Amino acid sequence: MAAAVVRGNRTVALGAAGIRRRGSPEKVALDDRFHIGSCTKAMTATLCAMLVEEGKLSWKTTLAHAFPELAGKMNAEFRSVTLEQLLTHRGGMPEDLNRDGLWQRLRQYRGAPPGARQLLLEGVVAEPPVAKPGTKFLYSNAGFAIAGHIAERTAGKPWEELMRERLFRPLGMATAGFGAPGRKEVVDEPRGHTAAGKPIDPGASADNPVAIGPAGIVHCSLADCAKFVALHLRGDQGDARLLKPATFKKLHAPAAGEAEGYAMGWSVTKRDWGDGVVLTHSGSNTLWFAVTWVAPKRDFAVLVACNQGGKAAEKACDEASWQLIREFLFQGKHGSVEGLTEPEIDELVEFVLSL
Repeated sequence: MAAAVVRGNRTVALGAAGIRRRGSPEKVALDDRFHIGSCTKAMTATLCAMLVEEGKLSWKTTLAHAFPELAGKMNAEFRSVTLEQLLTHRGGMPEDLNRDGLWQRLRQYRGAPPGARQLLLEGVVAEPPVAKPGTKFLYSNAGFAIAGHIAERTAGKPWEELMRERLFRPLGMATAGFGAPGRKEVVDEPRGHTAAGKPIDPGASADNPVAIGPAGIVHCSLADCAKFVALHLRGDQGDARLLKPATFKKLHAPAAGEAEGYAMGWSVTKRDWGDGVVLTHSGSNTLWFAVTWVAPKRDFAVLVACNQGGKAAEKACDEASWQLIREFLFQGKHGSVEGLTEPEIDELVEFVLSL
């Protein structure tokens, strides 16, 4: 497991414990790379926002406009789906890509990554939406994959190259990359593990296919992930880097003006410990688990990741997150309920019961 605590634009605490591979002696190091799964989604949304600010895209860019050569082959309801709807999971995209063997074809694809995203796009939009676009929240890796494909089509560069050029390098995220980290022949990075604890060496079976890359195949050290989180922690408070404050506010606003819900790559909810609205997201490719909590009003964020998937990993990361919140946000005063106000006690009980 590895964790980071952020205050403002600084990482104030960083830790790692455990081993890289079950049955091997190599210990986890502070700069080891962890797969962050769907926490990638906020990164893809940030990339798209840059292109919107530059006038190369619009939040209202439609699938028909982005892919005119496919417009006649698309199901009619998909033609008007917008970039914003894709990034807020309201584009009617499927949650399951197994229909007509599409997922297997994406698994077997060995060409350039943009071609994999094109294959996914063509397979999805030829069929009717799962729900009428704009009417229902449906968490979908396909939607974010297609949003990333819109970005790479617009910019003329693969999504992976855009991420390195526009996000990783400006933020100094030197460890950031794609897929399972490390080399198969040497245990130089943590391995992902199944829920039962079986290690999976780097390779095609160690991550999802590149077709859904924009939805969840980034890996990086927790120190580097913290740099991205710090960007969003203060982004809509006037400490703008890479994007304008108004754009960060757009990225952090739930769809349809709701107080809570899904924004663009972030779940928006409320916690007393965060003094109101907090942003959160978790991610897993079934072999890793990562979670991030961001409290803008507290100028505070915490990130935790581990190299195993499954419910036990999720529970462990949530418990570690809460411990770090107590220790760093409240200097450990929540170690007992003594001295807490009644609302604080209620919040503590609610949070623990939700784990």
